[in-house]
Amino acid sequence: MAMKHDNVEKNINVMAILIVIVISIGGLVEILPLMASSAVNDPYEGIKPYPALRLEGRDIYIREGCYNCHSQQIRPFRSETERYGPYSVAGEFVYDRPFQFGSKRTGPDLARVGKRYSDDWHRIHLMNPQDLVPESNMPSYPWLATAMVDGELTQRKMRALQMLGDPYTDEEIAAAPEAVANKTELDALVAYLQDLGTVRSAR
Repeated sequence: MAMKHDNVEKNINVMAILIVIVISIGGLVEILPLMASSAVNDPYEGIKPYPALRLEGRDIYIREGCYNCHSQQIRPFRSETERYGPYSVAGEFVYDRPFQFGSKRTGPDLARVGKRYSDDWHRIHLMNPQDLVPESNMPSYPWLATAMVDGELTQRKMRALQMLGDPYTDEEIAAAPEAVANKTELDALVAYLQDLGTVRSAR
């Protein structure tokens, strides 16, 4: 047995193949049960796909790299739930592609930020964070106040998500351009932030 073991260790190609096989088996053991789990795949009660304006806000949030400093995942620890609210569950994020769990908290977690502050607070904070939090190292985003949301692009995004399984109706998709008409990217991002975690935190 020792001789065979030595042969494997000395042959880098055989060793690499065996490592790949072991990691693949371990990965499948971890991933396959999750793929079949209703807790992971079924939306939490009250969770629906993002309406048109909030969908655009989510995409702006990703584009501007907000996830680099803000997580959206409250861990099931008392220190977390007392500060932020109920811990996160997978069913809250079934319509997020990609999900925004994150791991870095240069700024606070945003999983339950919805309705904690007024729209005006968010607008001021995004335009110049230091006006509200002098010690903040968050950058400002003044261009969001003048950049307009493209309704046709929103409609195309919703059609693509419908093809992936999000339950958008044809009526919702048809109404998307009107829903975002004359809205700035700042309006969209504030709408997204104001909705975060409101379904679960209300329970």
